[in-house]
Amino acid sequence: MKRKELIELIEKGETLNCEYKLHFSSHEKMAKEIIAFANTSGGTLILGVDDDRRIIGVESEKTETELVLDTVNNYCNPPVEVTFEYFDIKGKEIVVVSVPESKNKPHRIQDFKVELDIRTAQVYVRINDKSVPAGKEMIRVLRSHSSGPPLKKYSIGSIEKIIFKLLETTDSITVKDLSHAANISQRRASRSLVNLVRADLLLIHTNNNGVDYFTMRKM
Repeated sequence: MKRKELIELIEKGETLNCEYKLHFSSHEKMAKEIIAFANTSGGTLILGVDDDRRIIGVESEKTETELVLDTVNNYCNPPVEVTFEYFDIKGKEIVVVSVPESKNKPHRIQDFKVELDIRTAQVYVRINDKSVPAGKEMIRVLRSHSSGPPLKKYSIGSIEKIIFKLLETTDSITVKDLSHAANISQRRASRSLVNLVRADLLLIHTNNNGVDYFTMRKM
């Protein structure tokens, strides 16, 4: 990244793929942002810029780098790969952390459990300019994308027909919507919707409250 590109990135404000912070008060808060980028489409974390885009700078590039490395290796599970760049803007030191989209999703806040527990895991994704908790369905989709290819063969049954009929009259549906309409358990509704995402027939989204919803994929 060139110095001019960094300045333009800061001027645009926070986005899906950009977050800036003057300072993190804990490893967990930093891990949340890094995990969200890794679980979504990657992003850039800029250290030394406050909320109103003022370039304040960091006290020590070395200290911030060590903090990030400690966070990605010990507070993210699995660890997240990152790269660093350093800039001097008007005498202020800026640390830029690049987080690529991960091939080993979902990442979560370290909970010291051998296996991911979908009920308790703190998984985050990026929505617009925010990092929000991923719902259970999103976690299942992230996990399925890392564990294997999309479903190539998928039979359409009565539940799937109800899903498509619902989406003819509304833009999106949730697990609760399907559970009520099809008179099935939320667990079964969740499994059906996730499988349709894996089959590339539906898209999954998460709102700002961490609630997953589904829309029809445009062909």
